[in-house]
Amino acid sequence: MIREEIVHINGAPKKLIVFLHGYLDSSDAVDQKLKMLCDSLSSVAVHIPQAPFACEVETHMRQWYSMYRFDPGYERKNAPSMKDFVSYYNRMTLGLEETYGYLMPYLEQTLSEYDLAYKDLFLCGFSQGAMVAIYTALMCPEEIGGLVSFSGIMAGHEYLLQHTQTHPRTLLLHGTKDVCLRPQAMEFTAKQLQKLGCSVSCKKIEGLSHSISTEAIETSVEFIKSIIKEDARKQQLHKIG
Repeated sequence: MIREEIVHINGAPKKLIVFLHGYLDSSDAVDQKLKMLCDSLSSVAVHIPQAPFACEVETHMRQWYSMYRFDPGYERKNAPSMKDFVSYYNRMTLGLEETYGYLMPYLEQTLSEYDLAYKDLFLCGFSQGAMVAIYTALMCPEEIGGLVSFSGIMAGHEYLLQHTQTHPRTLLLHGTKDVCLRPQAMEFTAKQLQKLGCSVSCKKIEGLSHSISTEAIETSVEFIKSIIKEDARKQQLHKIG
């Protein structure tokens, strides 16, 4: 169902980065913010797929799944406690599973095109795209190279805690001034991922609202580079051994 994408290739791809845009967003809008990510990594293909559904709020924008279906009054924004806030996102398992059903064939096809494996994939996302990225990375049949969440949360966490397939290395980024998806979501998500045995790094971006900043991109680039370097070192030691 994914038939639109923006692609950047920097050298012969040895790694694939797939970045999922947010709700009420588009691949074109995100692409303008990801130039540094594309330019800072060599031998990498960066794919920015377009969600296949028109957004229920603004039809010229896109969504991965309906948010109004699970919270028609947008009550989550003003939830009185973190427990109540999390409960709204916990309802979204079905939407995430439906997205997983059409996103996975896209990921598998794209990896196949470059003759790459799951371990070569870095899955990134912003806001709703981050929720989809977290869910998909945890439910993949094989562990991916790494996971990066920009202003996201582990949605459907009760289901994931029981059914997770893999434990990817993860970076969580969140702005301290985010009023759309409260900053405490980062700590909540980190705790859930750690329960599953994931290695988790977190970074608060001071003064950032619900958006993608240069600092966040720089941090994600360093995270991806560190994993690539670590895996190359392990591979070299394996050859020597």
